[in-house]
Amino acid sequence: MPRTTGTYRVTRVGNEEVRAFVPMPLPPADPPLQFDDALLELHAEAVAAVGKLGVAGAMVTSPQWFIYGFVRKEAVVSSEIEGTQATLQDVVTYEATKQAERPDDVREVCNYVDALTYARAEFAKPKGLPLSTRLLCETHKRLMRGVRGAEKQPGEIRRSQNWIDGTRPGNARFVPPPPEDVPALMAQLDTWMHSDDSLPPLVKAGLAHVQFETIHPFLDGDGRIGRLLVTLLLEHWGLLKTPMLYLSLAFKRRQQEYYARLSGVRTEGEWEAWTTFYLECVREAADDGVRAAEAIFTLIGKDRARLIKHGTVTVPAVRLLDLLPSNPVVTLSLAVELLQVSKPTAIKAIESLEKTGILKETTGKRRDRVYAYQKYLNVLTGG
Repeated sequence: MPRTTGTYRVTRVGNEEVRAFVPMPLPPADPPLQFDDALLELHAEAVAAVGKLGVAGAMVTSPQWFIYGFVRKEAVVSSEIEGTQATLQDVVTYEATKQAERPDDVREVCNYVDALTYARAEFAKPKGLPLSTRLLCETHKRLMRGVRGAEKQPGEIRRSQNWIDGTRPGNARFVPPPPEDVPALMAQLDTWMHSDDSLPPLVKAGLAHVQFETIHPFLDGDGRIGRLLVTLLLEHWGLLKTPMLYLSLAFKRRQQEYYARLSGVRTEGEWEAWTTFYLECVREAADDGVRAAEAIFTLIGKDRARLIKHGTVTVPAVRLLDLLPSNPVVTLSLAVELLQVSKPTAIKAIESLEKTGILKETTGKRRDRVYAYQKYLNVLTGG
C-alpha cells in the first residue's frame, strides 16, 4: 500500500482547473521512514565518507585551499542543472578580469557563490538570521540579483501559482501547492528542521531538500536554493565545518533518476527509495571531494617544493603560490593587490611561477596578460 505524502487541491488558474499538490508535514508517517539493513549500511557508509571529507579539509594549513574551488564547482554544476553554460574556468577568469564570454551565465554562478557566502556568514553570527525561511528568502534575493528571473519577486515567497515543465499548469509535469498554502508549509518545514526529530541529520537534510522542492516557494531559482539548503544543513548540524560536499555533480550525473525519485515521493510515498538514492549521491560526492582534496594537497606540496628549489624564487613568489588556490587566475594588477607589493616585485613573482610551470599565460597577448593555475583547475574539473 503506497504511503500518502500529500493531497491534491483543485484550483483555477486562468480558465482551467489545476490539481496542485500539497505535501504533508515532515517527517514521513503512516508508516514512518523504514530503515532496513541495506539502508542502515548505506547510511553508515555515507556518514563515514562525509567524515573523511571533513578530515581532508582539516589537514591543510588554509581551508581556503579547498573552499574556494569546491564552492565554485558546486555553483557551476548546480547552475548547469538549470541550463547555464558557464564553466569553472569562465567563472574564475571573470573574478580576476571582470570579463567573460558568457557574462549572463557567469553572473548566475557568481550570484550562487555570493548567496552561499551570505547564508553561511549569517547563521554563523551570534545575532544573525537562523537557518529559516527568512534566511532562504534573503539568500534567494542574492541568487537572483540582476540575472535571468530577476523580475520574478526575488527574495519573496511566491504569490501566484507556479509549475514544473509544460507550457501552463494544465499540462505541467508537476504543480506545487497553491500560493496561499506556501507560507504555512514553509513554517512547518522551519519547525521540523529545528525540532528534536530522531532521524539522523544526514537523512533529515535529504528529506528537507525534497520538501523544499515540492513546496517550490519561489517563482524561479528553487532548484539551486533547494540544493544549497542541503549544504547549509550539513554545516548547521555539524556534519561538515565547511561547504566541501558538491552534491549537485552527483545529482547531475543521475539527473533523470533524481527527478524520478522526487516524483516517486509525491506520487507513491517512496521516501525510502529517495533516501537510498540521496545517500548514494552523498557517498559518491564525498568520495569525489576526498580525491580532489588529496590531489590538491599533493599538487600544492610538489609545486611549493619545486618553486623553492628554483633559482629565481622570491618570497613574494612563494606567497603568491599559497594564494593561488583562492585566486587560480591572476593578472599583474591582481598580484600587486594580493601581495601588496610594487609592480616590478609582482612581475618577478609571476615570472618565477611561470618558469616553474605553475602558472600558464592564457591570452597570448603582450599586454593585459592573464595567468592560470591550470593544474589546480584541472583537479577540480576532473569528473
